[in-house]
Amino acid sequence: MNGVFLALISIAFAMAAFHQLFGPPIGADGVEPMQALSLAAIDSAEGAVELALKLIGVMALFLGLMKVAEKGGLLAILARLIRPLMTRLFPEVPPDHPAMGAMIMNMAANALGLGNAATPFGIRAMQALDSLNPHKGTATNSMALFLAINTSSVTLLPTGVIALRAAAGSSDPASVLPTTLFATICSTAAAIFAAFAYQRFFPKPPPDPDFMEDDAFVAESEKQAYDAMDLDPTARHAAAAAQTGYPTWVSAAFLLLIVAFIPLAIVYGQIISPWVIPVLIVGMLGFGASRGVKVYEAFVEGAREGFDVAVRIIPYLVAILAAVGMFRASGAMDLLIGALSPITSLFGLPAEALPMALLRPLSGSGAYGVMAEILHNPAIGPDSYVGILVSTLQGSTETTFYVLAVYFGAVRIRRARHALAAALTADLVGIISAVVICSMLFN
Repeated sequence: MNGVFLALISIAFAMAAFHQLFGPPIGADGVEPMQALSLAAIDSAEGAVELALKLIGVMALFLGLMKVAEKGGLLAILARLIRPLMTRLFPEVPPDHPAMGAMIMNMAANALGLGNAATPFGIRAMQALDSLNPHKGTATNSMALFLAINTSSVTLLPTGVIALRAAAGSSDPASVLPTTLFATICSTAAAIFAAFAYQRFFPKPPPDPDFMEDDAFVAESEKQAYDAMDLDPTARHAAAAAQTGYPTWVSAAFLLLIVAFIPLAIVYGQIISPWVIPVLIVGMLGFGASRGVKVYEAFVEGAREGFDVAVRIIPYLVAILAAVGMFRASGAMDLLIGALSPITSLFGLPAEALPMALLRPLSGSGAYGVMAEILHNPAIGPDSYVGILVSTLQGSTETTFYVLAVYFGAVRIRRARHALAAALTADLVGIISAVVICSMLFN
């Protein structure tokens, strides 16, 4: 991200300096190029703080609702629903091993848009998978598959994207639910296929003769899997519940219901979308109350976390929005769009959305800032085709290099084998799927 940040500002300065020295001293808007660059930097920084302030309330609302559902056991229910599928995808992992429960909880948290909860479970899953690794420092097939699925996880509720769209003044913030679900189903299927297809080109090294899985070693690996990071009682209970699953037919019915939702959302999207947020509020509060949760206290706890998240992203928003604002004011953005739009428009990807597609695998905060800048651009807006497309891209792809660095770094994996190739394949399919579904519904 350092390179991207410096490149945007350096190119913007060079363009503005060139126009100042060799072009008309006064631009078409009556402002000198360097003065326009200064105003863009200041205005963008102020706009970033204003955006964050608008975002605080919406983030607090959604994370408050998710905390109620989490304390009510929604994560555990979702984890038990997908467990039968997981045991078939990961035959190398014993069904009762801590790795299975941690992986399931990670994917369940990602599906509900709980990125902060997903990361600790993902790290614990990697630690537990490493306890089964006969060749330390080299990724196993299970590790590569888990990382590929993690970067493309099926998303049922992109809470962060909905919150930002609401803060940007969208008339229908939840309109990206069907597009995000479609794109993530396609990218997850691609991740699974790619991981199994690529592993034959990256053979596993021979087992380490010093590796022994005795009782003491297994006990220690389980302790690391559950205790290396702090877990609250709710998360501990959910992780334990993930060790058992519902009958296979229940899980199959659940997966078919998710797939069936896509054509329903396409046909009846305009009728369904206004109901999503009110039903979500009532449904999650009702679910928590029915499970004996003190909904007010849980909501306030989650809202406090939402407040903290919105405040923490202010520096990132200021940095990326100022850089993008300067890049746009210098004329470099118009030059880039003019060069790329004839090509990318043929595939339904407007040049305005191309920076978002390229930046998303590299930097989550950078992509978030670019999306915010696009949604708040008066010439685009959150409900335009470009606004909906970048929202879908944000909700349906992951910061691949960050996830790989954090998860593999936690267990000192130096040879990733086919993990990165499978994850990037999933990212590419996610981008293509987002363009296809958004073109069908909104273009």
